[in-house]
Amino acid sequence: MNLRLIGIGAGVLIILSLPLAGAIAGPDFAGRDDGKGGGLFSALGLSDSSRTSPAAPVRSASTADPQQPGPAEQPRTDSRCGPELSSPHGVEAQTCVLVGEAQTWGRSYYRNTSGRALDAVLTVMGPAGRTVQIRCAVGAGDEPGLCETPKEASVGGPEGYSAVAEFAVPDDEGELLLRSGSNSPAPGDR
Repeated sequence: MNLRLIGIGAGVLIILSLPLAGAIAGPDFAGRDDGKGGGLFSALGLSDSSRTSPAAPVRSASTADPQQPGPAEQPRTDSRCGPELSSPHGVEAQTCVLVGEAQTWGRSYYRNTSGRALDAVLTVMGPAGRTVQIRCAVGAGDEPGLCETPKEASVGGPEGYSAVAEFAVPDDEGELLLRSGSNSPAPGDR
């Protein structure tokens, strides 16, 4: 017979027998760990990271590579947004109230093509006179950005909340360029 064929066959046999050897050298018959950190796997410099309990199945050598975790499941976030608005001064914005994991907050998406830096003030108004307000610097440029208030514990339903973002020139006069709200009417509804 060909020596190369015998060598390949022996290698395949060893690889296929590793899971069986690990299962035999692993926990004892009472289901307790043998205290030696994995028996044959440790002696060969291998680790069996899939074994979380004595009853866990042992992976074969072909699937012993660490598996890539999938993306973490994101909590559900509901939003109520007003229409996308734009001003003749070069500011576009859409403002939303977001609710998720028993918290409520406001967010305004914007784009500033006015050619100058602006100030934005985002205010979220909730039940019983609760108000949260934040000031955001809006840089000059065509890149989209967002301004977001801190998250607060929700009180009542999401319909009790509204948000308004105001974009103005940051000088003594503070000329208002655009006001965008989470419950603003669509441009044709006025």
